[in-house]
Amino acid sequence: MLEWLNAEVAYWHWMVFGFALALLEIMLFSFVALWFGLGAFIVGLLLLIIPLSFTVQLAIWICLSIAIIFSWFKWISPLLKNKTFSGMAKESMLGQVGTVIEYNSAHEGRGTLRFSAPILGADEWQFICTDTIEVGSRVIVREFSGNALIVSIK
Repeated sequence: MLEWLNAEVAYWHWMVFGFALALLEIMLFSFVALWFGLGAFIVGLLLLIIPLSFTVQLAIWICLSIAIIFSWFKWISPLLKNKTFSGMAKESMLGQVGTVIEYNSAHEGRGTLRFSAPILGADEWQFICTDTIEVGSRVIVREFSGNALIVSIK
């Protein structure tokens, strides 16, 4: 009944299977088939070096694929994501008008302003202003400095 587990699979079968999975990734949006393909390609290279039974090959491919996918989503993928809002959709932020809700002139003109509607996911932002302003003043966004906005009096 399980005679197919004793099948003879050559190293190049795994490499072709891995390449086909990598090509399949072009048509999918999941970014997972590529890692199964990489696992199959590695099994093909391993089989080129040492002979293994098909059941061992299958077990290695499954374990390798799971390990590669886990590694990708746990350690590598988070490093590629931008964790700040600065530099994202800069055009949508420049020129916006907000109201000063907190101002501290002792700390180089820093404070907090509020927009009437959330912009880039937040309605309150830290700002820097070289002009003398008061709480309740309306200011306009001119530029970014890290995660703070550079503003001037409207």
